[in-house]
Amino acid sequence: MLQMLTKLNFLLSPSLWLQMNRTNRFKRVASKRNKSTLPSQFSDERSKSMTVRTEPKPTQKQTPPQPQPTLKIQSFPVSDPSFPKTSILSPDFFQIDALDLAPRLLGKFLRRDDVVLQITEVEAYRPNDSACHGRFGVTARTAPVFGPGGHAYVYLCYGLHTMLNVVADKEGVGAAVLIRACAPVCGLETIQQRRGQQTEKPILLTGPGKVGQALGISTDWSNHPLYTPGGLELLDGPEPEKILVGPRVGIEYALPEHVSALWRFAIAGTPWVSAPKNTLRPPSS
Repeated sequence: MLQMLTKLNFLLSPSLWLQMNRTNRFKRVASKRNKSTLPSQFSDERSKSMTVRTEPKPTQKQTPPQPQPTLKIQSFPVSDPSFPKTSILSPDFFQIDALDLAPRLLGKFLRRDDVVLQITEVEAYRPNDSACHGRFGVTARTAPVFGPGGHAYVYLCYGLHTMLNVVADKEGVGAAVLIRACAPVCGLETIQQRRGQQTEKPILLTGPGKVGQALGISTDWSNHPLYTPGGLELLDGPEPEKILVGPRVGIEYALPEHVSALWRFAIAGTPWVSAPKNTLRPPSS
C-alpha cells in the first residue's frame, strides 16, 4: 500500500508532470519533423531536378551613335604649293553682257589676303532691268555699275549686309553680276572669325551678305578693279561640269517678266548654294 501511494505522489508531482509533458511534446514535434524530412540523397536529387538553369541572355552590342557627315574643307595658306596656281582674269573677260558673264564666273576664285573663295552661285542684272540698280541712273551710289567691266560694285542691303557685284559689259552700260554664294578654299579660320561662326557647313557662305562679310569688305571697295594684283582679286578657275538656273531671289518689286527671268546660276551638285534651292533647275536644251 505504501508503495502504491509513493508512486501516486510521484505521478501527481506538478514539477515532474510539467517536465514529462514538455518531453513528450518535444518527441511529438521531432517525430513530425522526421516524418516530413526526406533522405538527403532524395533531397539532393529533387533539388537538382527542380533547379532552373537559365542561360545568360546574349548582350546586344550597343552601336555608338554615328556622327553626322560633315563636309570636309581643305584649307591651305595662299602660299601653299597645293593651292592651284591660277592667274588673275584680264579686263577683257568682263567686257560682255551680264547674262553671259554670270555663268562664266562660276568656279572662279575671289581672293583677299589669306582668304580664297570659289564662286558657286551668281545672279545677272542687265540694263533696262527693273531689278537692276542701274535703273536709277548714275548716282553717287550706283556710279560703279556704269563703270567698265571687271570693277567691283559694293553696296549695303538694308544698311547691314555688304553685297559684292562684278561689273559687266562696257563702260556706261550699267550691268553687274551679284555673287550670291561661295565655297571656302583658303583661310577658313579667318572666314569663321569674320563671320562669327565656328562651322564648316554651307551656312558659312551661302548668301551674298555672308560672302561680303567673309571677305571683310565694305562699300569702300566699290569701283575697285578686280583684275589688278593686290587687294581684292578675281582669279581664273575650273569651269563646272553642270549648272543650274532659276529666277532671281528677292526682287518681287520688279516687273513680272524680270521676276520670272532665269538669270540666277549655280554649280550643280554642290551644297554651297543659298536658299531657295527648289527653284533651281537644269537649263533646258
